[in-house]
Amino acid sequence: MSTSVKPYHHGDLRAALLAAAIEGLEAGEPFSLRAVARRAGVSPTAPYRHFADREALDSAVAIEGFRDLRVDLEAALAGSTEPAAPAAPEEVITALGVAYVAFALRRPAVFRLMFGNECDQEDSDRVHASEQLHQMLNQSIASLFPGANNPNLSIALWSVAHGLAFLHLDGKLRPQTSDDVAARVKSAVGALFALNNNTSGG
Repeated sequence: MSTSVKPYHHGDLRAALLAAAIEGLEAGEPFSLRAVARRAGVSPTAPYRHFADREALDSAVAIEGFRDLRVDLEAALAGSTEPAAPAAPEEVITALGVAYVAFALRRPAVFRLMFGNECDQEDSDRVHASEQLHQMLNQSIASLFPGANNPNLSIALWSVAHGLAFLHLDGKLRPQTSDDVAARVKSAVGALFALNNNTSGG
């Protein structure tokens, strides 16, 4: 993958470094402050103005990933819950699941970094970004299934999407087009709802 980050001249150095870090990470380049500086076209010491060390850069990339994933999920939620034509819970969960897996496949290295290790509780920004994502999902589940055991239900549904994402990333499910992946997510969610309906009916 060729370098696509333009050499930095002026403006937001931190944003330029983050963009370079994400592109380099997804390109499989060594993840270091020096490599990021080289890709961004700045001096080797420039990143230290914003990141004390590699761990700080790692955290910043994860925070960016959590925020971007939340934006994608919020967009999916908004698109599936229009007031004029409210969607069924299954359709909303499917839309969220498709957006989640699509993000993982579009930015696999960032996704692995986000979830590859536990958040350092001393890193308040990373913890907050992770919590905001989970709060958004929990609130969505609560509105779709009032009266249900929302914490456990949220974990169960998140596990389905997260599991499908990693099954694709790890090569356990063969690579497919985005439409095929979306259909697989829809089928998985549909199977869960069908199982619940059959159990309730029985």
